[in-house]
Amino acid sequence: MGQVKKAVILAAGRGTRMGHLTDELPKPMVLVHGKPVLEIIVRGLVANGIEHILIIVGWKKEIIMEAFGDGKAYGCEIEYVEQLVQDGTGRVVELAKEFAGEARFLLSYGDILVPESSYALLTNFSDDTEGKLSVRINEDVRKGGAVFIENGLVTDLIEKPAEGQPTSPYYNAGIYQFSPRIFDYTARLTLSPRGEYELTDAIAAQARDGLRIEAVELPGDWVDVRDPSVLTEINAS
Repeated sequence: MGQVKKAVILAAGRGTRMGHLTDELPKPMVLVHGKPVLEIIVRGLVANGIEHILIIVGWKKEIIMEAFGDGKAYGCEIEYVEQLVQDGTGRVVELAKEFAGEARFLLSYGDILVPESSYALLTNFSDDTEGKLSVRINEDVRKGGAVFIENGLVTDLIEKPAEGQPTSPYYNAGIYQFSPRIFDYTARLTLSPRGEYELTDAIAAQARDGLRIEAVELPGDWVDVRDPSVLTEINAS
């Protein structure tokens, strides 16, 4: 059993659904109980053995880079890559290729909050798998992605399924473990019907090719800090 030591956090988006809250602030820097969402994620990863973190930055990148620096204050090493073109999660993951090298890595969206203990479910691996995908149940899959699972393994994903498309009780929870083979699949992505290069299309292609992607159901709290109403609710709890 191996242990993942690297992680990538996607923190480049402006977060337009946050309205004026992100006019001068990157979305991952909005405060939850007095701390930036991104800080909560970084500390959770480090608490579970992550030593090297790549933060993919974009909107107001200098705020994130000044806040986290080289990572020493957080017990890790932090590097940065800027996403210059907002063309989908599939392309942004390719920015992590040099950072990952031959190692496995965790990947989290910069607006997903989970208890520290949840990361422990994703940091270990066996050599006969290519990665892990976290899921939740009782979430609206139309807001994210429907994950199809058989015998604990991912068989397919559908991003934001439309009416009439197959659906599933399993919701893509937005935290992943990947082997470097993911880059073989992101490199050949084509534009989705939504006009973006979708990371979920790459994962679905892996599953259809017979690669073993474990589905990991996350227990306990899970929050997608997607808009001001969610932010208000979580800060009131």
